[in-house]
Amino acid sequence: MKKGNNKKILSSRGKGQIYFLGVFVFLLSGIVLTRLFVLQVFSCDLYRALAENQHKLVEKLIPRRGEIFLKEDNGYYPLAVNRDLPMAYAVPKEIEEKERAVKELALILSLDESFLKEKIFRENDLYEILKRKLSEEEVEKIKALNIKGIYLSSESSRYYPGGKLLSQTVGFVGSDGKEYRGMYGLEAFWEDELRGEAGILSQEKDVMGRWISIKDRQFQPAKNGADFFLTIDRSVQYETEKILKETVEKHKADGGSIVVMDPQTGKILAMATYPDFNPNEYFKEKDMSIFFNFAVNFSYEPGSVFKPITMAIGIEEGKVEPDTVYTDTGSVLEAGYEIKNSEEKVYGQRTMTQVLEESINTGVIFVEKLVGNKKFAEGVAKFGFGKKTGIELPMEAEGNLNNLKEFKKDIQFFTASFGQGIMVTPLQLASAYSVFANGGKLMKPQIVEKIKRGDEEEIIHPVEIRKVISRSTAEKISQMLRSVVINGHGKRADVAGYSVVGKTGTAQVPKKNGGGYEEGITIGSFVGFAPMENARFTVAVKINNPKDVQWAESTAAPAFSQLMEFLLKYYKIEPTEKMVNNK
Repeated sequence: MKKGNNKKILSSRGKGQIYFLGVFVFLLSGIVLTRLFVLQVFSCDLYRALAENQHKLVEKLIPRRGEIFLKEDNGYYPLAVNRDLPMAYAVPKEIEEKERAVKELALILSLDESFLKEKIFRENDLYEILKRKLSEEEVEKIKALNIKGIYLSSESSRYYPGGKLLSQTVGFVGSDGKEYRGMYGLEAFWEDELRGEAGILSQEKDVMGRWISIKDRQFQPAKNGADFFLTIDRSVQYETEKILKETVEKHKADGGSIVVMDPQTGKILAMATYPDFNPNEYFKEKDMSIFFNFAVNFSYEPGSVFKPITMAIGIEEGKVEPDTVYTDTGSVLEAGYEIKNSEEKVYGQRTMTQVLEESINTGVIFVEKLVGNKKFAEGVAKFGFGKKTGIELPMEAEGNLNNLKEFKKDIQFFTASFGQGIMVTPLQLASAYSVFANGGKLMKPQIVEKIKRGDEEEIIHPVEIRKVISRSTAEKISQMLRSVVINGHGKRADVAGYSVVGKTGTAQVPKKNGGGYEEGITIGSFVGFAPMENARFTVAVKINNPKDVQWAESTAAPAFSQLMEFLLKYYKIEPTEKMVNNK
């Protein structure tokens, strides 16, 4: 081969290598520039936060807890909100004087050294929260300590502006020893939604535990919790609690509960239990039972407020009418037992309307016999008893209908007809009476009106569970219960100018170990609604063990009247009739 040709070939190869090298340098430069652009623009906030001792990053990783609001006029009242309080946290990798930090912080923060060692000696962790809700003194001492890697930040803490307002329904946020979370009430039931989702930061590390800077970091900011807007009206709740407290204290009762419901929708307008507590100072309470919502969490034998349920089943089954007559002899003999009327009264001939007016035990036994045990049990269950209502609150009691499972035991069905031997909740009673008020429909009790998740809002619509009775039956029972208020034991529940409907009930309390009832202990109830036509409010009042009077007509009925009068005037409901106040 000639020399000239060889030079020509080498020259071509050189040009190819130079071209390839140029392309490689160009691509590499593009990758580097792209990476720099991503780091400086898209990940700017992340790395700036890391460069500023993780302060901003900590805020981005901790979600804001959702807040809870009540209705107030045309706006909302903050029931459970967040306020910023100082906290101390550590960046273990930055701490050079670890032993000193543990000893000094243990004294300042009143924490165990073993707890702090576990936090501070975690070399590979980005940050470790040491203590929340610091006092001003703790903050100043940490600042004076001036240890590299120990920082102060602000963190949202739960606060309840209304104090005791709606305390058992809202619950509180407290520590279970591991983390802060919702306890009791709405705070517990909606914990996952309220808490939100913590952010994520992860990256590969070298053998020394150092982050590898050229590797991608996974960063996902926190997702804040949802805000909840309740059906409860602040003014109605305040007045309900005020009336309940006054009634309990006046009669030296052990406590009480009230539920206020819109019978057309099932929306809860107020829910109160007394005694109550301040969720801002829940840790001061010694008796844990004060945290329970007794309108929802516990059931009781209702007594005579259950008689309209029995009567409604009888009318619906076509066995009786309001003017059906029977003869009362004062007692019913069954299986060796004698069931008597209250105060051992004998009434003679009475209509079914009079049975409710005078609250005659043998009268509703008469109805139950005509209906039959199986149909009676089915009717009671259809009203929602013996099953949770599904309200958005924790630990709801379902009541107890076990006495209605064995159809051959007539005695248990007879006593159940007047509310003895079965267990219900005040919420279930309010729902059942709302069936009479709205033409026969059982509505699901609703306490949350809407949920706001970021920019999105979810409206919670009323839910009809089922049709329980016909409109005709509902209207007949309403008329009968109106007669109870005018002519019967419900006179003190009336409100002048309005057609108030309802029934009293004075129930005995079963002994905890079985074998009869407690001596001298009663529970007074009144459940009703108004106005009779186009009812707007159903109210269930329960007063536990009043000491000065025995009958519900002197405790629960007046409280019902006072609250119903407030509701009718507060919502500007026009009077429905002219009448003389019977109270």
